[in-house]
Amino acid sequence: MITLRKSADRGYADHGWLKSFHSFSFADYYDPAHMGVGNLRVINEDRIAPGTGFGTHGHRDMEIVSYVLDGALAHKDSMGNGSEGGAEAGRSAGVIRPGDVQRMSAGTGVRHSEFNHASDQVTHFLQIWILPQRTGIAPGYEQKHFDAAAKRGRLALVASPDGRESSVTIHADASIRAGLFDGDERLEAPLDPQRIAYVHLARGALTVNGQRLQAGDAARLDGESRLVLEQGQGAEALVFDLAP
Repeated sequence: MITLRKSADRGYADHGWLKSFHSFSFADYYDPAHMGVGNLRVINEDRIAPGTGFGTHGHRDMEIVSYVLDGALAHKDSMGNGSEGGAEAGRSAGVIRPGDVQRMSAGTGVRHSEFNHASDQVTHFLQIWILPQRTGIAPGYEQKHFDAAAKRGRLALVASPDGRESSVTIHADASIRAGLFDGDERLEAPLDPQRIAYVHLARGALTVNGQRLQAGDAARLDGESRLVLEQGQGAEALVFDLAP
């Protein structure tokens, strides 16, 4: 069974400095029919205006993955990660750019800030929260880069429970793959029908198991044994393998 989640049906918040689409209930957006999928709790598509950002705030008992589409995001936290500077600084832990995947395990508690230091560019990124397999773990941080070639016409594993294939390690029964698809590039892969596959299209257009998706759309696949991605037009997709 395939269930579509259209971009236009997501929650939306405009705070001036931050414009955010919520795939699932978050903050002031509440929809009991969309509280998450499996152990995936949040996908927020955020755009942060130049020179602004999230001030220091806290999290606990959540696996938080950030995936930057455009611009740069400077991160600082109570674990000592991050540095002053931001978008104009050299690559360093805590500044994430397109191709980077950042994982923060909030565990017993962590405080952090996220900022767009650029003077003329919006930071566009996905903020993803996944429920951990167990609570009360030690907080942790990890950041890795995945170049476009690794994702072109294929699905690169960017997050997994065991860090295989050089992915970041999330303490959850879930994995995330990322792919870029254009023209005649096509991918067909097996799925475990006992689990949930969730495809979120970050940008462009893509056909998923015969269903046409546009930027911001998503497809939930239940009981499906194959995943087919094709007919991409500037498509960048995240594919989640989730515990039911």
